[in-house]
Amino acid sequence: MTERIGIYPGTFDPITKGHSHIIKRASKLVDRLIISVAENPHKNSMFDHKERVSLVEADVKDLKISSQCKIEVQSFDMLLVDYAKDQGAACVFRGLRAVSDFDYEFQMTGMNLHLAPEIETVFLMSADKWQFVSSSFIKEIHKLGGDVSDFVTANTLKALDGKKE
Repeated sequence: MTERIGIYPGTFDPITKGHSHIIKRASKLVDRLIISVAENPHKNSMFDHKERVSLVEADVKDLKISSQCKIEVQSFDMLLVDYAKDQGAACVFRGLRAVSDFDYEFQMTGMNLHLAPEIETVFLMSADKWQFVSSSFIKEIHKLGGDVSDFVTANTLKALDGKKE
């Protein structure tokens, strides 16, 4: 039987419990899930690329996955569909929180389908508990002294605290 490989790409600046929830759900659908941390130098990230990869690796290591899925973390700095082809992925997972996410993702999916029709995009809706959580909100709330401990792991919270200094 052929190994089913999926990719969950993102900037993960920082990774949230909402991301982790999507990872758990995606892991039920493939044999190998690659969490792909985008370099994206055009984004004004709080954490540099190496820090984001380390945070994702730490959070993924601590996840309780019920399936036999092998999960790995990689970085990438190329066109997503080309990266997916290089990895032998059959699908790309995208998390949707709200209707506003859908418009952007719908357009990107159409372009990706044109560029690589053999790679499917799978949308996973965020659980109610995580629909309002975004990395941008986490950074802003934390910067202004708010408590974000319900939305990130202790490891990520420590990293956020380190950025305050």
